[in-house]
Amino acid sequence: MDLDLSPEDIAFREAVRALIAATFPVGSPYDPKGDGEVRWHAALASRGWVAPKWPVQFGGPGWSPAQHFVWERETTRLGVPSHIGGMGMGMLAPILFAYGSEAQQKRFLPDILANTVRWCQGYSEPGAGSDLASLRTRAVLEGDHYVVDGEKVWTSGAHTADWMFCLTRTSDEPKRQDGITFLLINMRAPGVQVIPIISIDGRHMFNRVTFDCVRVPAENRIGREGEGWTVAKGLLTHERTGQAFVSLSLDLLRRIRLAAGEIPGTCGGPLIEDPGFAARLGLAEVELRALEITELRTLAEVEAGGAPGAQSSMLKLKGTDIVQRMTEFFVECAGPYAAPWFPDVLGQPQTIGPDWARPEVIRYLEGRAASIAGGSDEVQRNIIAKHVLRL
Repeated sequence: MDLDLSPEDIAFREAVRALIAATFPVGSPYDPKGDGEVRWHAALASRGWVAPKWPVQFGGPGWSPAQHFVWERETTRLGVPSHIGGMGMGMLAPILFAYGSEAQQKRFLPDILANTVRWCQGYSEPGAGSDLASLRTRAVLEGDHYVVDGEKVWTSGAHTADWMFCLTRTSDEPKRQDGITFLLINMRAPGVQVIPIISIDGRHMFNRVTFDCVRVPAENRIGREGEGWTVAKGLLTHERTGQAFVSLSLDLLRRIRLAAGEIPGTCGGPLIEDPGFAARLGLAEVELRALEITELRTLAEVEAGGAPGAQSSMLKLKGTDIVQRMTEFFVECAGPYAAPWFPDVLGQPQTIGPDWARPEVIRYLEGRAASIAGGSDEVQRNIIAKHVLRL
């Protein structure tokens, strides 16, 4: 794809910038802890942009790959979410488009679009993380309900979720990928318990979720019984494509240059002028630009009716590596101000160091999980070896 934007794409970019500026004027930035999400959702709804990647028939805007490219870059650069609705919007909805019944689509998609229901993902278990086919959470069909027993772990956002899309085992087959069924589980159902897991950055984002005789209506099954692995693979390709982090890394690169221009280096000038630092940052930028081209190629293929496929693993693998390296550059810039310290958790304000140090060190710490979330680096390499290199 030509990186030069057409006049129509430039006009679209200006419209995006104008919407963000009108919703969050100077001095009133997006605040996820305040009313930022409500204001942004209302602004998106006014333009029909709530679900950027959804098909037109389900409420999407019908953007071209170039418009998706512009949207991701501009929202990241200006500090607003590219979409509202979390996992329901970006992960479950594509599965409902492809595998859900008409009744399921009518039941669940409107609430996702309206941002009135939160979803979490029930995949990983103790002993079944990267080796997801080893999952043991059991669902037994009794009449018109499944009875679910088991445990999920590292479940992001489970403590605020209303529903979970969940992989369960409904039969034991010689091939472990068989006998897995995809269920939608109400998090308020009797027998569901959520136990917090506090992460290394001091925040509550992850959870352990247990199921004790949880009854799930059979109408909440997506696809046929035993076909959950096929459904899950479709979902993961969308998740991994979104984990290339290209827009984020580009924005981090810009801000690293600003930060390194203010920090003293070892050669008498700012850190950005140190040959070693500049060379490493330059190499990371070259790799990031190559990843950007791959992302654009993937967007074009999806727009033409294709699926992300195995190259989503390439995007995820390299994107994770680059974004982690970007966060490491910030730690290098912060120097002693990068020491682990959690004043927000302790109820104390940040009082020392540059303003960017605290949030970027948090990003560095939470970024360690990116090599595991959505499928570990080792899993991605196996997928690439099998489906791309045909080894």
